Amino acid sequence: MRHDTDPKAQLREVGLRVTAPRVAVLNAVAVRPHSDVDDIAAVVREELGSVSTQAVYDVLKACTAAGLLRRIEPAGSPARFETRTGDNHHHLVCRSCGTVVDVDCAVGEAPCLDPSQAHGFEIDEAEVVFWGLCSQCQTGAQSGTGSAAALS
Repeated sequence: MRHDTDPKAQLREVGLRVTAPRVAVLNAVAVRPHSDVDDIAAVVREELGSVSTQAVYDVLKACTAAGLLRRIEPAGSPARFETRTGDNHHHLVCRSCGTVVDVDCAVGEAPCLDPSQAHGFEIDEAEVVFWGLCSQCQTGAQSGTGSAAALS
């Protein structure tokens, strides 16, 4: 797990060249965890001006491969990115609005769950996604407004 929160230092630590797009992407993901590429690109463009979506994809791919970012893909959602890496945490996803939040594993160290049969795999991680309705969507469903009610 990284302890340095300075994007320039993080990039240097993993041997990646420090560039304005890389720094801007790391900053965007740090400020808005669980964002998708479009949201990250919008934040980066606010900071840098014109940056192609492909450039953002390239930075996300390089930073994910280097372990600076984690890519998560809840079913039915676009890929999302976060800076919380190297620990054993999972996610809660709202079925209605798509909000994603972190939740620490209640079981212990990775992989935290063991399958009934490993089929010869050496298992090092279990990715758990909990699904439900966030408090805002629950309130909307109860009052007959909001996105949860729209799904009914």
